[in-house]
Amino acid sequence: MIAKHVPMKSVRKSDFAGLVKYLIDEQQKRERVTGVSVTNCHAERPDAAILEVLNTQAQNRRAESDKTYHLIVSFRAGEQPDEATLQAIEQRICEGLSYGEHQRVSTVHHDTDNLHLHIAINKIHPTRYTIHDPYRDHKTLGELCEKLEGEYGLQRDNHQAEKRGAENRADDMERHAGIESLLGWIRRECLEQIQGAQSWAEMHQALRDNGLEIRERGNGLVIADAAGTMVKASSVARELSRAKLEARLGAFEPSPERLANQADQPTRQYRPRPFRTRADTVELYARYRAEQQGHGAARTVEWTQARDRKSRLIEAAKRSGRLKRAAIKLMGGPGLSRKALYALTSRTLKDEINHIHQQYRKEQQAIHDKYRRQAWADWLRRKATEGDSEALAALRAREAALGGLQGNTVTGNGGQQSGQGVEAQQDCVTKKGTLIYRVGASAIRDDGDKLQVSRGATQGGLEAALRMAMARYGDRITVKGSAEFKESIAHAAATANLPVTFDDAALEQRRQTLLNEITAKENRHDASARTDRGRADRGRTSRPGPSTTHPTGASRRVGSAPAPRATRKPDVGRVGRQPPPAAQNRLRSLSQLGLVRIASGSEVLLPGHVPDHLEHPGAQPDDGLRRSLARPGIAAVAGRSGPVPAPSALAAVDKYIAEREEKTP
Repeated sequence: MIAKHVPMKSVRKSDFAGLVKYLIDEQQKRERVTGVSVTNCHAERPDAAILEVLNTQAQNRRAESDKTYHLIVSFRAGEQPDEATLQAIEQRICEGLSYGEHQRVSTVHHDTDNLHLHIAINKIHPTRYTIHDPYRDHKTLGELCEKLEGEYGLQRDNHQAEKRGAENRADDMERHAGIESLLGWIRRECLEQIQGAQSWAEMHQALRDNGLEIRERGNGLVIADAAGTMVKASSVARELSRAKLEARLGAFEPSPERLANQADQPTRQYRPRPFRTRADTVELYARYRAEQQGHGAARTVEWTQARDRKSRLIEAAKRSGRLKRAAIKLMGGPGLSRKALYALTSRTLKDEINHIHQQYRKEQQAIHDKYRRQAWADWLRRKATEGDSEALAALRAREAALGGLQGNTVTGNGGQQSGQGVEAQQDCVTKKGTLIYRVGASAIRDDGDKLQVSRGATQGGLEAALRMAMARYGDRITVKGSAEFKESIAHAAATANLPVTFDDAALEQRRQTLLNEITAKENRHDASARTDRGRADRGRTSRPGPSTTHPTGASRRVGSAPAPRATRKPDVGRVGRQPPPAAQNRLRSLSQLGLVRIASGSEVLLPGHVPDHLEHPGAQPDDGLRRSLARPGIAAVAGRSGPVPAPSALAAVDKYIAEREEKTP
């Protein structure tokens, strides 16, 4: 783990709001920002916390230094601390720097090969309004990192300063940009020759042979090349400081001729170029130089076109305003009305001009982003994102990319093959040439030799990684990592029934065991399902018919004449689960629905009236609400039971009713 303060070189560029907006910006990536936290602020959202911090910083008008402290905490490749660990580390580091009570916004980024934590801290105390600058913070950060690495079991880094500031900056530039620095080139190519000089004349000659020159600057010495790039002589080596050189060679003697005026060309000289790697980058670097040199002219042309377009639009808006004012003047009318129309025209013109200026600023920003000068490594990454295989190979051939992915990885021994194996969305490309794919909630990293499920190792993500590995390396897969990761991989392979074989004999045995268990479980489930279907079919066959059950659910007596069975629709299934075949994909009328009818308000259904086969109800007769007086042998009187009258009794009842109606006046 490494913690580093990023100082702002220019105080006027100090901007807490701009820093936080950059940190929480997704940059069209799903794998960049994975966590944002706000501490010691009343607001919980970053945008509201920005206003609160700016108000706090405005309370201190005496401080002239940078009021924002930007801290980066980076972890080794392959380390994935959980959220609780990250929060604890962030709190411990801030308290160790005496920023525990200060307002801050922290973000976690996953878009590089190393998980890293950004912390934007307000140096102004929220209640005392005093500024705090940690003294020798690099020492404090090194000690804190050593303690935290031991407490949380993280990989240890060297926290002892071994290089001076200029050396560190040169190393950072080389690692970030991928271009050899002047300081590094002097150390690698001609440092021994310079140190071997026994006089100032020999020193100047050795430097001229390499296209260099040593000069006085201030109280010290600098080494410059023909282009004017300079480095401190003491930064190249401590033996080249002015005090030590004068103690060995005498008082400083400047070169009799300047490097720019000498006629003889040096045998070799420094030129910014990529480091020599396993890949040939000569043509790529030529393309990079040509594109960067052409950006200035193209940017100027497009800016000129945008400016001319803005001027034409403003002139057209002004012309339209003049025409409107002329029309208002010709219309005449009361003075108050003309005054209101003039004010409306002026306001409309002002709004149009403001809109044109806003559109022009957007075009300027778009042109600036399009032709922004990029470092060599950034250009390679952009080209690799666009699908340039040569740029991707150059990124992976860099020294910084050696070692590859660490931790929980999946690879194979069958050689690299073409094919993706699974539909995955490419999220971004790192400076080491690692492709980051998104599959659902999981992120899969590919460095060309290995695959790694870096975050969100869900069942779907592990299965996608296995399918991708099979498409690239064949059916024989090598899995490295923790025991939990191997168990998850074996479970994913067995669950998806993938035709894969693991190199690890124990892991392969575990996969086969899980596969057998899953197969046996599925067989038992299928057998149980067939048994349940058989029981359901037998239950439907032996279920009592409507001859013994009243439509209301109450039992009734059966007379001497057997009641005919109601006709049921074939293959209707279970009521409530699926409509009958004849009624699918259409609306059913009320008479077609199986309903329960209560004849009067005083009658209710009792528990004894409910049949015991309602667990698997069948379809109800479609004539459940109809009364048929002509039905032989059945009394269609709801809610009553008793002897069933004969047809002669019904005829007598009809005759009696007819006689009563005739006698009634």
